[in-house]
Formats: sequence, structure tokens, C-alpha cells
Amino acid sequence: MQYIDNIIFLILLVAGFGLFAKSLQKIYRNIRLGRKINRNDRKGERWETMARVAMGQSKMTARPVAGVLHLFVYVGFVIINIELIEIVVDGIFGTHRFLSSIFGHTFYNFFTATLEVLALLVVIGVVIFFIRRNFYGVKRLTMKELFGWPKNDANWILIIEFALMMAFFKMNASDFILQSRGIFPEHGSFPISEMTFVPFLEIFNFDNGFLIFTEKAAWWFHFVGILFFMNYLYYSKHLHIILAFPSTWYANLDKKGKFNNLESVTKEIKLMMDPNADPYAAPAEGAEADVPSKFGAEDIFDLNQVQLLNAYSCTECGRCTSVCPANITGKKLSPRLILMKTRDRLEEVGRNIDQNGKFVDDGKKLLNDYITKEELWACTTCNACTDACPVLLDPLSIIFEMRRFLVMEQSAAPQELNLMMTNVENNAAPWQYNQADRLNWASEN
Repeated sequence: MQYIDNIIFLILLVAGFGLFAKSLQKIYRNIRLGRKINRNDRKGERWETMARVAMGQSKMTARPVAGVLHLFVYVGFVIINIELIEIVVDGIFGTHRFLSSIFGHTFYNFFTATLEVLALLVVIGVVIFFIRRNFYGVKRLTMKELFGWPKNDANWILIIEFALMMAFFKMNASDFILQSRGIFPEHGSFPISEMTFVPFLEIFNFDNGFLIFTEKAAWWFHFVGILFFMNYLYYSKHLHIILAFPSTWYANLDKKGKFNNLESVTKEIKLMMDPNADPYAAPAEGAEADVPSKFGAEDIFDLNQVQLLNAYSCTECGRCTSVCPANITGKKLSPRLILMKTRDRLEEVGRNIDQNGKFVDDGKKLLNDYITKEELWACTTCNACTDACPVLLDPLSIIFEMRRFLVMEQSAAPQELNLMMTNVENNAAPWQYNQADRLNWASEN
């Protein structure tokens, strides 16, 4: 019975990380349902972009208040969980504050004091975020599309992070009192806990047994809470904590507004317009050699793997929707909702595969069943959404591919666009007048 705690700890550790690995494997499988896309060029620029945007949080500063608070939570929570190394060693081998023997007395005191300050910043950040999200009335955080699970999910994450930090302070405060009584060796400096939890515990003059129980209970809560948080990520928008890094690495580095013209279509247009073009010429290097089996995207299988990764990486912050001119003017389109619906459909397909061993047609499609034509045609393709995204996601590319399907596969463009395209075909201009009259405006002057 001497090692029962260590055995239980090891079982929970293996189970927690095993379930987490299984979730990541499922996400990876679902993303691979999309079409392959080559985004391995310009590697130096990609590493720099990932470091600057995902690690450095550079785009968060566009909204300074939210940016600073997010930096508190992000940096604090990540660094504090370095302590997980110490927890793992202590839990497996039954030691107490293992890192103190590695760092030495002075540096370990600096380390633990830094963790305490960062934990306080995390608490400040999550409390203000909770107030902003639920009481302050930030429009992009109170939109109808966030009602229900999205709003609850965001609140639960904030509550979990708050609870983990409280357990951290409680553990340190109990440890500090026990150290002062000579029960534990003196390791660490806990300035925040000394000012907050220690006075509270000392008021009641708890005996050593209760304080040892409190310290261990908080220690176990912190450990189990981290495992729970880690496995909860799969169901949460906070999956971006992990996926923001590959999303920024595989981001589209071309200039905004540059669309991916299909080589097969470009070739046909050149043949129509250039009588000297060679219909048997080989495609340019790296271009599509064959006509695709389907133009555009009707379902998640038609989107590329980076677009599906984007759907999983969306933070649901709404910065894209808040700058979308279509949404601002009251139209149905919300770029955030495009990514959320894509993820919902992707998860539905994933459950279908889990149940049947392979995908069995369920009679649903991303187009119409999740994303409507009205949403797609409301987009002005201005790229405001892609420019605003703090992790370089590209909802416009999904909209563009689905509109390409409507036009090229179903001939279902709005009447205004059909008229414009007919004019371009017949008159070489979007307007309905004879080509011979194109320069009449000049003679009027």
C-alpha cells in the first residue's frame, strides 16, 4: 500500500495522455479527408511566420486590451505548466519539489516566484475575459451564432483555468506554512500565496495533518485538472492552443486577393482567345495536369487539408466577422460561422466513419445543409476576414471554392452575375453594349 498513490498517478498519467493522443489521431484523420495541397515552399518564411504569429502573438495587438490580456493567459498558462514536469516526477517517484534539487535554492526561489506572478496575471486575464464575454456586451462575443455550446464552452475554459490557478495558490500556501513549521524542507518563494491564501489559512490555525491533506488535495486537483483540460480541448474551440502553430505554418503566404485559378480552365480560355495557342502544350511546372473531377467544393472532401485544419483551429473570437462588410450591413454571412459550420460537418463525417468503419453517404453536404447560398453570395471577397484573423485562417478560401462549385458545376450563379458573365463573353466588358461603342465616352469630351 506504500506506493498506491504512485500507481494511481501513473495510471492517470498514461490514461490522460493516451486519450489525448487518440483525439489528436482522430483530428489528423479527419483533416486528411481533404484534398492534398502543397504548402511546403518558402520554409524560412513559414517558420518566421509561425514564430511571430503563433508564438509571438503579433496579430493580437491589433486590439490592445484583448491582446495584452490574452498574452497574460497564454504565456502564464504555458509557463506555469512547465511545473507539470515537476508534478510528473514527484508523482511517479514520490519526491517533493523535485526541481529544487536541479535548479538550486536561489534559482528555484526565483522560478516559483515567477510562476506565482504569472498565475496572478492568468487569474486577472480570465476574470476580465469572463466579464467582457458575459456582462460587458462586446458585440462579436454576444452574437446569436455563439448562443448555446460555443458560449458555454468559452466560459467553461475560463472557469477551469481560474480553478487551476486557485488550486496552485492553495497548494503553495499550504506548503509555505508547512515549511515554516519545519514539516517540509524550505524550497521555493511564494509571494502571491503569502499575501492571499496564507493569511486565510493561518486565521484558523489548522493543524499539520489538515494542511498536508490540503496541499496534497490541491496538488492532485491541479494534476487531474491539467489532464482534464488537455482532453477537453478536442471538444473545444481552445484546440487552437495546439493547432495555431501548424495553421500559421501552412498559411497562404501569397498576397491577399490572389485567387487560385485552375490551370485547366486557364488553358481553355487561352485556347479560346489565342488562335496561336497550342492545345497539346504541357502544363506549366507545378500546375494541374488534368481536369479536376469536380470544380470547387460541395462537401468537406472537396476542400483542401489546410482549409480543414483552419476549421479546427478557429478560436471563434469573431474578429473576422466584426470587420466583414457583408455582416456589418446586416447580411447573413459570418466568416466565423463558415469555419464553425465546416468543423461541425467535418466532425459529423468523422463520427460517421467511427460508426461504420468508412464514410457512408448520409445524404448531407456542407453546401445547403450547413452553409447556404445566401451566405456565400453575400461575400464581397474583400479579404477583411483573412486580414483580421489572429492565427491567419482563411474562411474566404472556403467561400470561394463553394461559389466555384455553384458556378461551374451547377450553373447556379445569381442572375446579376450571369448577366455580367454573358456580357463579358459577348461584349468583352461587364456592361451590355456593343464593343464598337466602348470608346464613345472619350468623344463626348
